[in-house]
Amino acid sequence: MSVIIKKVNSKDDLRKFIQFGIDLYEGNEYFVPPLIYDERDTLTMSKNPAFEHCDASYFLAYRGDEIVGRIGGIINHKANEIWKQKHARFGFVDFIDDDDVADALFGAAESWARSRGMEKIHGPLGFTDMDHEGMLIEGFDRMGTMATIYNYPYYPEHMVRMGYAKEQDWVEFLIQIPKEVPERFDRMSEVVKRRFGLVVKRFERKNDVYPYAKEIFQLINKAYKELFGYVELTDKQIDYYVDMYIPMLRLEFLSVILRQQDNKMVGVAIGLPSMSEALRRAKGKFLPTGWIHLYKALKGIGSSTKVLDLMLVAIDPEYQGKGLNALIFKEFITAARKLGMEVAESNIELETNNKVQSLWDGLEVEQHKRRRAFIKDL
Repeated sequence: MSVIIKKVNSKDDLRKFIQFGIDLYEGNEYFVPPLIYDERDTLTMSKNPAFEHCDASYFLAYRGDEIVGRIGGIINHKANEIWKQKHARFGFVDFIDDDDVADALFGAAESWARSRGMEKIHGPLGFTDMDHEGMLIEGFDRMGTMATIYNYPYYPEHMVRMGYAKEQDWVEFLIQIPKEVPERFDRMSEVVKRRFGLVVKRFERKNDVYPYAKEIFQLINKAYKELFGYVELTDKQIDYYVDMYIPMLRLEFLSVILRQQDNKMVGVAIGLPSMSEALRRAKGKFLPTGWIHLYKALKGIGSSTKVLDLMLVAIDPEYQGKGLNALIFKEFITAARKLGMEVAESNIELETNNKVQSLWDGLEVEQHKRRRAFIKDL
C-alpha cells in the first residue's frame, strides 16, 4: 500500500502528530516521552514566541488509515541571518523502519524547504536550543532523559541512505558522583572566590529566583552565542522559558555565581533529579495522575532515582576556564549525596566543546551516548 503524506492542518491533526511520537515507542524500555502539553505549546504558533522569526509546517505519513511517520519542517530566519545561510531544519521526526515511509516524509520536508528558497536542510533541530536536538547514534541501550531525543537504531541508517551527512555531533557523559567533595574542588572554590571576588547565591524560595530569572537566560545567551546554530533568545522567549522552567527548579541544584563588586551574574548551573522514570509512568499525560509521578520525582518523595540530570552550565566568556566549575560542583556534589544520588547525566555537549568537557576532569566519567545533526543539499 502506498504512503500518503498529509499536512497537519487542525488541532486534531496536531494531537495525532504528537501522539504518534509516543505510540511508536510503546514497550521500549529506554524511551522517555515528552509531556504532551509542552510539545503542543512548542508546536503552536499562538503559544511559542519563536514563531516571531520562524516558519514551520508539519507532516504525517499514512499507509491506509494508519499513521506510520511524522516530521516537522522549520525555518528559523533569525538563525539564517546570524549564520549567513539558507537552511531549513527538520525536527519532531519519527517513522517506522520502512524506506518508502522515510523517503516520503523527508521528501515532503525537503520540498517544503525548497519551495521557500532554502539551499540545505539539517537536523533534527527545534525552534531553539531549548528544544530537543540531535539524532541518537550511540547509546540505544541507555535510558533517555527529559532534555534529549530517543530514537531507534534504524533512524541514522535511513539518514545515510537518503544522502544525509554528518554536520555536528554531541556527546553525553555519565559521571560518578563522589561520596565526598574532592579536596581539589574544595580548595579551588575558595581560591576562585577570593581571586575574582565571587559569591554563590543561595535561594530559600522559588519566588526569590524570579528577580534573577531573566539574567540567567541573558547569561545563557552570552555564554552560548558562538556555539553551533545557537540563536539568542528574545525577551518574549525568555519570559516564555521563565514561566516554563522556574516552577520546576530544585533550589539545591541551582547555582548562581555573582561578582560581589557589582552583583553581576557570571555563572549559572541548573540540575534536576532525573525525571525519566516519572515521565515514563505519566506516558506524556500531566492529567489526571501524571503530575503525581512528576511531583514525587522532583521532590524525591518515594523515588528510587539515583540520577542527577545536569540541565545546563553557562559561564560568562570572561570567566571560562578559570575554575568556576569548582564552585558549581562543590554545591552539586553536597546536595546530590544528601539525596542519595550516585550518578549525574551531563546531557548534550558539542564534541568540539573542550571547555565544557574539561569540567569533568578528575571525575570518574563514561561517554555513553552520541547524537548527530545531519545535513543535505536541496
